[in-house]
Amino acid sequence: MFENEYIIIVLGMSLVTYLARFIPLVVLARRNLPDWLVEGLDLIPAAILSALLLPLLITTGEPRRIELFRPELLVAIPVFLFALKTKSLSGTVILGMLLFWVIGKVM
Repeated sequence: MFENEYIIIVLGMSLVTYLARFIPLVVLARRNLPDWLVEGLDLIPAAILSALLLPLLITTGEPRRIELFRPELLVAIPVFLFALKTKSLSGTVILGMLLFWVIGKVM
């Protein structure tokens, strides 16, 4: 590909990304959405994060196979409970790093 084609591709991807965020913002900005819809939309980031992380926490190898006692999962469970209880991002990150270091020394 030529350099101009790369620029056109990047600009096209930027436009698509921008429009995908701008159009709903303009359409829904002045409307009152039902509470159930707003609550449902608030759960989307957590659902996406869960969908991305769960396979990494419980599967290993190639081809993928389930392994429930992986160090990552053993650390993720108490860190998740801590995050739910405290809602502290920095505390959650520090606890996760500390527990992962400890379990790396033990296992």
